[in-house]
Amino acid sequence: MFTGIIEAIGRVEALEERGGDRRIRIDAGAGAFDLSQVSIGDSIAVNGVCLTVVELSARGFAADVSRESLSLTTLGTLKAGARVNLEQALRLSTPLGGHLVSGHVDGVGTLLEVREDARSWRLQIHAPGELARYIAFKGSICVDGASLTVNQVKGAVFDLNIVPHTLGATIVGEYRVGTQVNLEVDLIARYLERLLLGEQASEHAGMGLTEEFLRRHGFA
Repeated sequence: MFTGIIEAIGRVEALEERGGDRRIRIDAGAGAFDLSQVSIGDSIAVNGVCLTVVELSARGFAADVSRESLSLTTLGTLKAGARVNLEQALRLSTPLGGHLVSGHVDGVGTLLEVREDARSWRLQIHAPGELARYIAFKGSICVDGASLTVNQVKGAVFDLNIVPHTLGATIVGEYRVGTQVNLEVDLIARYLERLLLGEQASEHAGMGLTEEFLRRHGFA
């Protein structure tokens, strides 16, 4: 588990093909990302994707990226030199400054608009249609590993306000129209959906809640 509070920006040092999948080497920077408590087998979120550390060095780490992750996230498009958001796994002593994040990406969104608003940036992102029902006004969403608040939502399109600190502490400041980003919806929304389905959850496998279901059970 993670909090969505980015600890450092790392850099992709190398990408190695390994029998159909890939090993990624990350330079975490000298002192920028505390690796003193990291061990082989620990989890680190890279642009919001939970990866397992398989090698450690003085300045960084390596992790294997499965074919599943390469195809369903933006990690498959990374090149050497790319900058990435980094966060270590949540510990019981870690303040929960963001929201509970699993590091399991639900889909890839596309940036539709970037505009300045005083010292902040306003972003408009189009999410995959199947994720729209989990994105709520003033709810939480994880974008490339960063916990952010939804300011507006219309269908599968939602808006974010990015404050100066977040612009400087994450890779958000590099976004441009057309940039693709990893999205993870609030996991509480996913569990709530299953609870509302109740005994009929098995009948709606892969379908989620529908307007017809909500009307039939008095929710709409």
